[in-house]
Amino acid sequence: MPAFPVPGSRSRIHRAHVMAAGCAVALSTVLAVPVAADAGKTTTATTTTTKPTIVLVHGAFADASSWNGVVERLERRGYTVIAPANPLRGLYTDSTYIASVLDSIKGPIVLAGHSYGGAVISTAAAANPRVKSLVYVSALMPDVGESGMSLGAKYPSELGTATKSVPYRAGGVSGTDLYLKPDRIHSVFAADLPVNTARVMAVTQRPAATTAFSETAKVAAWKHIPSWFLVAKQDKTINPDQERFEAKRAGSHTVEINSSHVAMVSHPDAVTALLLQAATAADPARPALAATGTTHDARAETALTGIATGTLIAGTGAILLGRRLRRSRP
Repeated sequence: MPAFPVPGSRSRIHRAHVMAAGCAVALSTVLAVPVAADAGKTTTATTTTTKPTIVLVHGAFADASSWNGVVERLERRGYTVIAPANPLRGLYTDSTYIASVLDSIKGPIVLAGHSYGGAVISTAAAANPRVKSLVYVSALMPDVGESGMSLGAKYPSELGTATKSVPYRAGGVSGTDLYLKPDRIHSVFAADLPVNTARVMAVTQRPAATTAFSETAKVAAWKHIPSWFLVAKQDKTINPDQERFEAKRAGSHTVEINSSHVAMVSHPDAVTALLLQAATAADPARPALAATGTTHDARAETALTGIATGTLIAGTGAILLGRRLRRSRP
Protein backbone atom coordinates (compact mmCIF):
# COMPACT_ATOMS: atom_id res chain seq x y z
CA MET A 1 0.00 0.00 0.00
CA PRO A 2 1.56 3.32 -0.98
CA ALA A 3 2.51 5.63 1.83
CA PHE A 4 1.12 9.14 1.70
CA PRO A 5 2.90 12.01 3.43
CA VAL A 6 1.23 13.48 6.45
CA PRO A 7 -0.15 17.01 6.16
CA GLY A 8 2.59 19.63 5.99
CA SER A 9 5.24 17.11 4.96
CA ARG A 10 5.56 18.58 1.46
CA SER A 11 6.43 22.01 2.80
CA ARG A 12 9.00 20.47 5.12
CA ILE A 13 10.58 18.54 2.24
CA HIS A 14 10.62 21.70 0.10
CA ARG A 15 12.37 23.62 2.84
CA ALA A 16 14.92 20.83 3.21
CA HIS A 17 15.60 20.89 -0.52
CA VAL A 18 16.12 24.64 -0.40
CA MET A 19 18.55 24.26 2.51
CA ALA A 20 20.56 21.61 0.66
CA ALA A 21 20.69 23.74 -2.46
CA GLY A 22 21.87 26.70 -0.39
CA CYS A 23 24.67 24.59 1.08
CA ALA A 24 25.75 23.53 -2.41
CA VAL A 25 25.81 27.15 -3.56
CA ALA A 26 27.84 28.14 -0.50
CA LEU A 27 30.32 25.34 -1.19
CA SER A 28 30.76 26.29 -4.86
CA THR A 29 31.19 29.94 -3.88
CA VAL A 30 33.91 29.13 -1.32
CA LEU A 31 35.81 26.98 -3.78
CA ALA A 32 35.63 29.64 -6.49
CA VAL A 33 37.07 32.49 -4.40
CA PRO A 34 40.80 31.72 -4.84
CA VAL A 35 40.44 31.84 -8.64
CA ALA A 36 38.27 34.94 -8.77
CA ALA A 37 40.26 37.15 -6.39
CA ASP A 38 44.03 37.44 -6.71
CA ALA A 39 45.02 40.90 -5.48
CA GLY A 40 43.16 42.49 -8.38
CA LYS A 41 45.46 40.98 -10.99
CA THR A 42 43.16 38.36 -12.46
CA THR A 43 39.44 37.81 -12.96
CA THR A 44 39.69 34.28 -14.35
CA ALA A 45 41.96 31.29 -13.94
CA THR A 46 44.20 32.79 -16.65
CA THR A 47 46.88 35.04 -15.13
CA THR A 48 47.58 38.40 -16.76
CA THR A 49 50.67 40.47 -16.09
CA THR A 50 51.54 44.16 -16.33
CA LYS A 51 54.80 45.23 -17.92
CA PRO A 52 56.92 47.22 -15.49
CA THR A 53 58.17 50.71 -16.20
CA ILE A 54 61.95 50.57 -16.70
CA VAL A 55 63.88 53.46 -15.16
CA LEU A 56 67.48 53.98 -16.34
CA VAL A 57 69.82 56.06 -14.18
CA HIS A 58 73.11 57.25 -15.71
CA GLY A 59 76.38 57.67 -13.85
CA ALA A 60 79.09 60.27 -13.52
CA PHE A 61 80.60 62.04 -16.55
CA ALA A 62 77.50 61.12 -18.61
CA ASP A 63 73.88 62.05 -19.17
CA ALA A 64 70.65 60.21 -19.96
CA SER A 65 71.53 60.00 -23.67
CA SER A 66 74.05 57.29 -22.78
CA TRP A 67 71.04 54.95 -22.57
CA ASN A 68 69.70 55.83 -26.05
CA GLY A 69 70.45 52.48 -27.69
CA VAL A 70 68.86 50.58 -24.81
CA VAL A 71 65.81 52.85 -24.73
CA GLU A 72 65.14 52.25 -28.44
CA ARG A 73 65.30 48.47 -27.98
CA LEU A 74 63.06 48.42 -24.92
CA GLU A 75 60.44 50.64 -26.51
CA ARG A 76 60.32 48.36 -29.56
CA ARG A 77 59.32 45.61 -27.14
CA GLY A 78 56.48 47.68 -25.75
CA TYR A 79 58.03 48.89 -22.49
CA THR A 80 57.56 52.31 -20.96
CA VAL A 81 61.03 53.72 -20.28
CA ILE A 82 62.17 56.73 -18.25
CA ALA A 83 65.78 57.93 -18.21
CA PRO A 84 65.88 60.82 -15.73
CA ALA A 85 68.71 63.29 -15.30
CA ASN A 86 70.88 62.27 -12.37
CA PRO A 87 71.92 65.54 -10.64
CA LEU A 88 75.44 64.25 -9.79
CA ARG A 89 75.63 66.53 -6.75
CA GLY A 90 76.02 63.91 -4.01
CA LEU A 91 74.67 60.50 -3.05
CA TYR A 92 72.03 61.83 -0.64
CA THR A 93 70.81 64.59 -2.96
CA ASP A 94 70.79 62.39 -6.05
CA SER A 95 69.05 59.41 -4.46
CA THR A 96 66.37 61.67 -2.98
CA TYR A 97 65.70 63.12 -6.42
CA ILE A 98 65.51 59.72 -8.13
CA ALA A 99 63.23 58.45 -5.35
CA SER A 100 60.84 61.31 -6.15
CA VAL A 101 60.84 60.24 -9.81
CA LEU A 102 59.92 56.71 -8.74
CA ASP A 103 57.06 58.08 -6.64
CA SER A 104 55.50 59.54 -9.78
CA ILE A 105 55.30 56.14 -11.50
CA LYS A 106 52.29 53.83 -11.20
CA GLY A 107 52.72 50.08 -11.20
CA PRO A 108 55.83 47.88 -10.96
CA ILE A 109 59.29 49.26 -11.67
CA VAL A 110 62.60 47.84 -12.86
CA LEU A 111 65.33 50.24 -11.73
CA ALA A 112 68.73 50.20 -13.43
CA GLY A 113 71.90 52.13 -12.73
CA HIS A 114 75.18 52.49 -14.58
CA SER A 115 78.44 53.25 -12.79
CA TYR A 116 77.78 55.75 -9.96
CA GLY A 117 74.08 55.40 -10.83
CA GLY A 118 74.27 51.99 -9.13
CA ALA A 119 74.96 53.64 -5.78
CA VAL A 120 72.05 56.01 -6.39
CA ILE A 121 69.49 53.28 -7.13
CA SER A 122 70.65 51.26 -4.11
CA THR A 123 69.48 54.13 -1.91
CA ALA A 124 66.57 55.46 -3.98
CA ALA A 125 64.77 52.08 -4.10
CA ALA A 126 64.80 51.53 -0.34
CA ALA A 127 61.31 51.11 1.15
CA ASN A 128 59.65 51.33 -2.28
CA PRO A 129 57.56 48.15 -2.69
CA ARG A 130 56.89 48.83 -6.39
CA VAL A 131 60.55 48.33 -7.36
CA LYS A 132 60.55 44.64 -8.30
CA SER A 133 64.12 44.40 -9.64
CA LEU A 134 67.42 46.25 -9.56
CA VAL A 135 69.86 46.08 -12.50
CA TYR A 136 73.50 47.13 -12.20
CA VAL A 137 75.59 47.82 -15.30
CA SER A 138 79.33 48.02 -14.52
CA ALA A 139 78.21 49.83 -11.40
CA LEU A 140 78.87 50.79 -7.82
CA MET A 141 76.84 48.72 -5.36
CA PRO A 142 77.81 49.89 -1.87
CA ASP A 143 76.71 48.33 1.37
CA VAL A 144 75.73 50.44 4.38
CA GLY A 145 78.75 52.48 5.47
CA GLU A 146 80.55 52.11 2.15
CA SER A 147 81.20 54.74 -0.52
CA GLY A 148 82.53 54.80 -4.04
CA MET A 149 85.86 55.91 -2.66
CA SER A 150 86.11 53.16 -0.05
CA LEU A 151 85.25 50.47 -2.60
CA GLY A 152 87.74 51.94 -5.07
CA ALA A 153 90.46 51.85 -2.42
CA LYS A 154 89.96 48.08 -2.05
CA TYR A 155 89.78 47.53 -5.81
CA PRO A 156 91.96 50.17 -7.52
CA SER A 157 91.35 51.17 -11.14
CA GLU A 158 92.77 53.73 -13.56
CA LEU A 159 90.02 56.24 -12.76
CA GLY A 160 92.14 58.00 -10.14
CA THR A 161 94.71 58.97 -12.75
CA ALA A 162 92.12 60.01 -15.34
CA THR A 163 90.23 62.77 -13.47
CA LYS A 164 90.83 66.43 -12.76
CA SER A 165 89.29 68.59 -10.02
CA VAL A 166 87.53 71.89 -10.75
CA PRO A 167 86.05 74.11 -7.98
CA TYR A 168 82.45 75.25 -8.47
CA ARG A 169 80.01 77.73 -6.93
CA ALA A 170 76.22 77.56 -7.32
CA GLY A 171 73.42 79.16 -5.30
CA GLY A 172 75.67 80.02 -2.40
CA VAL A 173 77.10 76.49 -2.31
CA SER A 174 80.67 75.69 -3.28
CA GLY A 175 82.43 72.42 -3.82
CA THR A 176 84.62 70.46 -6.17
CA ASP A 177 83.65 68.80 -9.44
CA LEU A 178 85.47 65.88 -11.02
CA TYR A 179 85.92 65.72 -14.80
CA LEU A 180 87.51 63.04 -16.95
CA LYS A 181 90.67 64.23 -18.68
CA PRO A 182 89.93 64.49 -22.41
CA ASP A 183 93.08 62.57 -23.36
CA ARG A 184 92.18 59.67 -21.05
CA ILE A 185 88.48 59.23 -21.68
CA HIS A 186 88.93 56.83 -24.58
CA SER A 187 91.41 54.48 -22.91
CA VAL A 188 89.83 54.48 -19.44
CA PHE A 189 86.14 55.10 -20.05
CA ALA A 190 85.17 54.00 -23.55
CA ALA A 191 87.94 51.96 -25.16
CA ASP A 192 85.58 49.91 -27.34
CA LEU A 193 83.99 52.97 -28.97
CA PRO A 194 85.43 54.95 -31.90
CA VAL A 195 87.94 57.64 -30.95
CA ASN A 196 85.72 60.36 -32.42
CA THR A 197 82.80 59.21 -30.23
CA ALA A 198 85.03 59.37 -27.15
CA ARG A 199 86.06 62.91 -28.09
CA VAL A 200 82.41 63.99 -28.19
CA MET A 201 81.90 62.35 -24.78
CA ALA A 202 84.82 64.36 -23.42
CA VAL A 203 83.32 67.63 -24.62
CA THR A 204 79.75 66.92 -23.46
CA GLN A 205 80.53 65.15 -20.17
CA ARG A 206 78.70 66.15 -17.00
CA PRO A 207 80.97 66.42 -13.98
CA ALA A 208 80.18 64.81 -10.64
CA ALA A 209 80.72 66.52 -7.31
CA THR A 210 83.25 64.76 -5.10
CA THR A 211 80.44 64.14 -2.58
CA ALA A 212 78.94 61.68 -5.06
CA PHE A 213 81.85 59.37 -4.26
CA SER A 214 82.66 60.32 -0.68
CA GLU A 215 79.21 60.11 0.95
CA THR A 216 78.59 56.70 2.51
CA ALA A 217 75.45 54.67 1.90
CA LYS A 218 72.88 54.64 4.70
CA VAL A 219 70.77 51.87 3.16
CA ALA A 220 71.30 49.06 0.65
CA ALA A 221 68.11 48.19 -1.24
CA TRP A 222 69.79 45.21 -2.97
CA LYS A 223 69.59 43.34 0.33
CA HIS A 224 65.81 43.16 -0.06
CA ILE A 225 65.19 43.45 -3.82
CA PRO A 226 66.33 40.88 -6.42
CA SER A 227 69.22 42.15 -8.52
CA TRP A 228 70.91 41.57 -11.86
CA PHE A 229 74.51 42.60 -12.59
CA LEU A 230 76.48 43.08 -15.79
CA VAL A 231 80.25 42.83 -15.28
CA ALA A 232 82.31 44.62 -17.93
CA LYS A 233 85.47 42.53 -18.18
CA GLN A 234 87.50 45.29 -19.88
CA ASP A 235 86.38 48.03 -17.49
CA LYS A 236 89.18 50.39 -16.41
CA THR A 237 86.94 52.87 -14.60
CA ILE A 238 85.60 50.38 -12.04
CA ASN A 239 87.75 47.32 -11.44
CA PRO A 240 85.95 44.22 -12.81
CA ASP A 241 86.97 42.36 -9.63
CA GLN A 242 85.04 44.98 -7.64
CA GLU A 243 82.01 44.39 -9.83
CA ARG A 244 82.30 40.62 -9.30
CA PHE A 245 82.63 41.09 -5.53
CA GLU A 246 79.55 43.31 -5.39
CA ALA A 247 77.46 40.95 -7.51
CA LYS A 248 78.46 37.87 -5.52
CA ARG A 249 77.81 39.60 -2.20
CA ALA A 250 74.32 40.60 -3.31
CA GLY A 251 73.49 37.21 -4.84
CA SER A 252 72.85 38.94 -8.17
CA HIS A 253 72.00 37.17 -11.42
CA THR A 254 75.30 37.94 -13.17
CA VAL A 255 76.58 38.06 -16.74
CA GLU A 256 80.05 39.06 -17.93
CA ILE A 257 80.82 40.55 -21.34
CA ASN A 258 83.94 41.90 -23.06
CA SER A 259 83.12 45.56 -22.70
CA SER A 260 84.55 48.85 -21.56
CA HIS A 261 82.90 50.80 -18.78
CA VAL A 262 80.11 52.12 -21.04
CA ALA A 263 78.51 48.75 -21.85
CA MET A 264 75.08 50.28 -22.51
CA VAL A 265 76.63 52.35 -25.34
CA SER A 266 78.95 49.76 -26.88
CA HIS A 267 76.79 46.65 -26.19
CA PRO A 268 73.16 47.81 -26.00
CA ASP A 269 71.82 44.36 -27.00
CA ALA A 270 73.50 42.65 -24.05
CA VAL A 271 72.33 45.31 -21.61
CA THR A 272 68.79 45.16 -23.01
CA ALA A 273 68.75 41.38 -22.67
CA LEU A 274 69.68 41.65 -18.99
CA LEU A 275 66.98 44.26 -18.38
CA LEU A 276 64.41 42.01 -20.04
CA GLN A 277 65.42 39.16 -17.75
CA ALA A 278 64.78 41.38 -14.75
CA ALA A 279 61.52 42.69 -16.22
CA THR A 280 60.07 39.27 -17.04
CA ALA A 281 61.22 37.35 -13.97
CA ALA A 282 58.19 35.62 -12.49
CA ASP A 283 57.72 37.20 -9.06
CA PRO A 284 61.39 36.72 -8.05
CA ALA A 285 62.00 35.82 -4.40
CA ARG A 286 63.41 38.72 -2.46
CA PRO A 287 66.84 38.02 -0.90
CA ALA A 288 65.67 38.90 2.62
CA LEU A 289 63.10 36.08 2.44
CA ALA A 290 65.43 33.46 1.00
CA ALA A 291 66.83 32.37 4.36
CA THR A 292 63.56 32.33 6.27
CA GLY A 293 62.49 28.83 5.24
CA THR A 294 59.19 28.01 3.60
CA THR A 295 57.32 31.12 2.56
CA HIS A 296 53.88 31.40 4.13
CA ASP A 297 51.26 31.44 1.37
CA ALA A 298 48.11 33.06 2.74
CA ARG A 299 46.17 32.41 -0.45
CA ALA A 300 46.82 28.66 -0.30
CA GLU A 301 45.84 28.61 3.35
CA THR A 302 42.61 30.45 2.53
CA ALA A 303 41.81 27.94 -0.20
CA LEU A 304 42.33 24.97 2.13
CA THR A 305 40.28 26.60 4.86
CA GLY A 306 37.53 27.33 2.35
CA ILE A 307 37.44 23.71 1.18
CA ALA A 308 37.22 22.43 4.76
CA THR A 309 34.49 24.91 5.64
CA GLY A 310 32.55 24.13 2.47
CA THR A 311 32.74 20.39 3.14
CA LEU A 312 31.47 20.90 6.69
CA ILE A 313 28.55 23.03 5.47
CA ALA A 314 27.61 20.52 2.78
CA GLY A 315 27.82 17.62 5.25
CA THR A 316 25.67 19.40 7.79
CA GLY A 317 23.09 20.19 5.10
CA ALA A 318 22.92 16.56 4.03
CA ILE A 319 22.36 15.39 7.62
CA LEU A 320 19.56 17.90 8.18
CA LEU A 321 17.93 16.90 4.90
CA GLY A 322 18.01 13.22 5.87
CA ARG A 323 16.48 13.90 9.27
CA ARG A 324 13.67 15.99 7.78
CA LEU A 325 12.85 13.33 5.19
CA ARG A 326 12.65 10.62 7.87
CA ARG A 327 10.36 12.73 10.00
CA SER A 328 8.09 13.41 7.06
CA ARG A 329 7.23 9.70 6.67
CA PRO A 330 3.99 8.36 8.34
